[in-house]
Amino acid sequence: MKAAPFDYIRAESESHALEVLQQHGADAKLVAGGQSLVPMMAMRLARPSVLVDINRLTALKGVENAADAVRMGACTRQRDIEHDQGLRSRLPLVAQALAWVGHIQTRNRGTVGGSLVHADPSAELPLAAGVLAARLHLRSQNGVRVVDAAEFFQGPMFTATAETECLVAIDWPVWKGAHIGSAFDETSIRHGDFAMASAACQLQLDEAGVCRRVVLGFGGVDGTPMVFPELASQLVGHRITAQAAREIAHSASSRCEPGDDIHATASFRRHLAAVLGERVLLKAAENARGASH
Repeated sequence: MKAAPFDYIRAESESHALEVLQQHGADAKLVAGGQSLVPMMAMRLARPSVLVDINRLTALKGVENAADAVRMGACTRQRDIEHDQGLRSRLPLVAQALAWVGHIQTRNRGTVGGSLVHADPSAELPLAAGVLAARLHLRSQNGVRVVDAAEFFQGPMFTATAETECLVAIDWPVWKGAHIGSAFDETSIRHGDFAMASAACQLQLDEAGVCRRVVLGFGGVDGTPMVFPELASQLVGHRITAQAAREIAHSASSRCEPGDDIHATASFRRHLAAVLGERVLLKAAENARGASH
């Protein structure tokens, strides 16, 4: 199929893009990488009357390192992040998640902000944002507001972004200290396809191997990324054994409400989440034991 007719505007500046959004509201859509929006337009699942191209806005690209966080411009290419060794050491979970995002071709064009705003429940970067408690900067002509990831993702393909707002940057918290480990895993029909279920974990152990901090989350098994801070906190003060990981992962999966489709039933997706949750907890603990900084 072909996209419905639309007007194309190449934004000359951030203020120009915001002016167009203010003028057209819900009829306008921003595009940078286009790896999600353009296929939806081709299938006429999305029909914007105005497409605003922000791809050339250098102000929305790049990475800034602070002591406790990494700030990424929303239009930063996924492939650039994937190959940044410095970021891999500071944000290992983001690097691990990116390895599962689409294919090389889509990561070459896809942007970090585009994936987050698209808010596919099975997407990897939204899950990483939820687990790491990322903070998203939304700008309109009225100024900038900052939204926590827990409040940003509100439903399938639905976020807290207002019609006149543009996601301009993402702050990813950086954990400090030694013995920090993370892991990301998912199951799909083929590598690069949408995940039937995914799991992500980041944790920190002390010198004796006792858990001091842990976060666990699931993707693809509910309308938004699911994070379980209260459940995961039950592991704090204990060693992460296979039995403990299995119990926490099973409890977390029972709280999810996945749907049925041609690929998997809801009960099978819960089963996958439980298996993947146990796997990432144990893998993250293994990685933490081998990490000295």
